[in-house]
Amino acid sequence: MSILLQPGRVPLSVLESVYRTGTPARLDPSGDAVIKTGAERIAAIAAGDRPVYGINTGFGKLASIRIDAADVATLQRNLILSHCCGVGAPLSEDVVRLVMTLKLISLGRGASGVRLDIVRLIEAMLARGVIPVIPEKGSVGASGDLAPLAHLSAVMMGQGEAFVAGQRLDGHAALTRVGLEPIILAAKEGLALINGTQVSTALALAGLFRAHRATQAALVTGALSTDAAMGSPAPFRAEIHLLRGHRGQIDTAAALRRLLDGSAIRESHREGDSRVQDPYCIRCQSQVDGACLDLLRSVARTLEIEANAVTDNPLLLSDGSVVSGGNFHAEPVALAADQIALAVCEIGAIAQRRIALLVDASMSYGLPPFLTRKPGLNSGLMIAEVTSAALMSENKQMSHPASVDSTPTSANQEDHVAMACHAARRLLPMTENLFAIIGIEAITAAQGVELRTPLTTSPLLQQALRAIRAVVPPLAEDRYLAPDLQAAAELVSSGALNAAVSPGILPTLEA
Repeated sequence: MSILLQPGRVPLSVLESVYRTGTPARLDPSGDAVIKTGAERIAAIAAGDRPVYGINTGFGKLASIRIDAADVATLQRNLILSHCCGVGAPLSEDVVRLVMTLKLISLGRGASGVRLDIVRLIEAMLARGVIPVIPEKGSVGASGDLAPLAHLSAVMMGQGEAFVAGQRLDGHAALTRVGLEPIILAAKEGLALINGTQVSTALALAGLFRAHRATQAALVTGALSTDAAMGSPAPFRAEIHLLRGHRGQIDTAAALRRLLDGSAIRESHREGDSRVQDPYCIRCQSQVDGACLDLLRSVARTLEIEANAVTDNPLLLSDGSVVSGGNFHAEPVALAADQIALAVCEIGAIAQRRIALLVDASMSYGLPPFLTRKPGLNSGLMIAEVTSAALMSENKQMSHPASVDSTPTSANQEDHVAMACHAARRLLPMTENLFAIIGIEAITAAQGVELRTPLTTSPLLQQALRAIRAVVPPLAEDRYLAPDLQAAAELVSSGALNAAVSPGILPTLEA
């Protein structure tokens, strides 16, 4: 079973499936003709006398140096090997599969001039589980993700390293293990493989998918916290949000209303409650999480476009000309990643304030200090809240925009770069922190709701509560809590908490 790709028209849902399930992808064979035509055009140029950048010239600052036709294959080989300069830990296999899929989509547009052999080898590597070892650091996001993509390309040549069934092998051994042969790159093929934004884009997409899952979960835990604190759902009334008009705010308010509908806890304090307003972390959930959802939806459109784009250089245009441009500059991805980082930071910040509210007996409307029945003898969830504050602060530090931090490279030929790759890469630890924050909120909110017994929360939130209690038992006496925090974070990161709520309740990435 494989996913069939239509280059230029691959939706986010397909990309998320590749990322989450590992299902291999391949190009629709109907596009083979346009790929072959492009390769033939490049071969003709390589055999001719006219210098064309990247085909029969050097690269970057060395573009003025003409390369003989007999040396074209050596030029491409040297390009890949010299650019294998990544450092750091390998990118995760789910990200690398997405990188390879995005490279297929780009090459499938026919503007890169590679042979079908290149496409078929990437498809076969995906199908047979050859995952190149791509070090996480080394790209500045222009001219494309050169170093990381060179590590991918090296494996195709029988160089570098790759994982096969969890075993790390040299590139040639990895290909041989699954019955594949290394390829000798033809004119422009090395450049087509390493010029591109696929690593930055794959990391940004991973960050987007993770951030959206966390946003949905934050609505579930935020609703639970509202009930635990005996907060009012009145601020989630539809007309309030329609009067402002932001789609994300409208959608998150609708989700909160439905999640809280039918709560006996709510009915118990509808009359006689002396409070006029709840703190902002309760009352303004829709305004904050909704704004973040709008941001993620906007970013989703940008990244869907980029995922379907041709971003190498030079490009073979429809009139047969080969023109050097700048599609490899990853500024759209860098800005998108910076926006995701802001959303991740803010979702965690308001969730942390709800945790702090619930453990504070002066704010939580009758709940015991730190949500323990015997405070003093027990510390309860005191330090779980401190951990959430530490994670929130770390995310704040990582949310500084990377896109504004350009620095010239390559002897000033590349004098403005995007910094997109690490702008996107930092989203993975940021979302890991966010999963943990929301997991801690799930624990504190569940504890708070149960301390309201015999009153019960809403039917939908009872479903969420059962999912929480399946992995984290109630806290009666102090115990070793680290495994509970880990289990709750995994409940969020896996999507299991969201799945516990009826379908159609939580807002999607599509507005």
